[in-house]
Amino acid sequence: MDTRLSDEDLAFRDEVRAFFAEAFDEDIAAKVSNTATMKEGMIEWQHRLNAKGWMAPNWPVEHGGTGWSVTQSFIFQSERAMSGAPDVIPFGVVMVAPVIYTYGTQEQKERFLPRILNSEDWWCQGYSEPGAGSDLASLKTKAELDGDHYVINGSKIWTTYAQYADWIFCLVRTDNSGKKQEGITFLLIDMKSPGITVRPIETIDGFHHLNEVFFDNVRVPVENRIGEEGKGWTYAKSLLVHERLSIAEVADSKRALAELREFARREVNGGASLLDDPHFAQRLGDVEIDLMALEYTELRTLADVAEGKHPGPESSLLKLQGTEIQQALQELRMDVAGYYSQALQGDLSDDDYGHDFASIAQKLYFRGRASSIYGGSNEVQKNITSKFVLGL
Repeated sequence: MDTRLSDEDLAFRDEVRAFFAEAFDEDIAAKVSNTATMKEGMIEWQHRLNAKGWMAPNWPVEHGGTGWSVTQSFIFQSERAMSGAPDVIPFGVVMVAPVIYTYGTQEQKERFLPRILNSEDWWCQGYSEPGAGSDLASLKTKAELDGDHYVINGSKIWTTYAQYADWIFCLVRTDNSGKKQEGITFLLIDMKSPGITVRPIETIDGFHHLNEVFFDNVRVPVENRIGEEGKGWTYAKSLLVHERLSIAEVADSKRALAELREFARREVNGGASLLDDPHFAQRLGDVEIDLMALEYTELRTLADVAEGKHPGPESSLLKLQGTEIQQALQELRMDVAGYYSQALQGDLSDDDYGHDFASIAQKLYFRGRASSIYGGSNEVQKNITSKFVLGL
């Protein structure tokens, strides 16, 4: 695999770098980093991406994609991460949109895809339930056909940003007679429908991003079903491939590594920088080596996709290794923060301690514990890898 950039790719890199330098300004950065203005800031940021034609790089061109090469897509994500700009909220553009344009009707494509591109609809994901997380096929939320509507009863949990969502894409059970994977249907549900209740789940990192969603006799038009009834498991597996590819966050981990190295350089103990500590330097180097290997694995996967191949178990490898690297970087951040990282949340601030890095490190560490669980736990990814990659 030739990793050298052509003159055309270098010119593209310069264009992308200039765009992020101008478009991701201090105003947008402040909005997306504040929980009170996050949704407003993300919509404004995604409007700027869409105006440039860069909202959905991986979509087919006929639906609004860019038609970029694998190298251009890689350059875009690398420059995006290094600029500090956030990636798009994935639930609409990365997750449900590929299901819609692959398996949906023409009417569904025309109805939903333009609104996703323009950030008019905020989506959330209705997969996990109490007792049906990693064993997703055990879900119990029921959908019963009543004329030209399904009537939904049940609940979903760990639903990220449901408090903001206009729509939820849901797996529901329409049949209990056969294998549990065969009785699942994929529905698009308007969150304003009567009978839907959203309750927040407060997490240890201090942010409100997770929720429970309850369905009490919620009526959903049959026209909002994706594909065939009972074939939702097939569509769900397709979506999970896209989700796991994005969870790897290779570009963001590269930026986190660079930041970590700079913070470690500044931390001085006994007149020496933390980077001079051989044990810390070895741990940092080990993570960097793992990250380089993961980056090349991602490039091989993207190259296969560019040749028309469908990413399969490779996405599990990327998710598994990517989240382990994220957690290793978060642990190193806590080590750099030292005693400051042990303060109670809310006690760390510039005014009190002069060490805002510790507060950021602490929040990232606490939230990052979940990355090896969501999107399919890492134990499940190991099973998939052993079966489909190693043939065990």
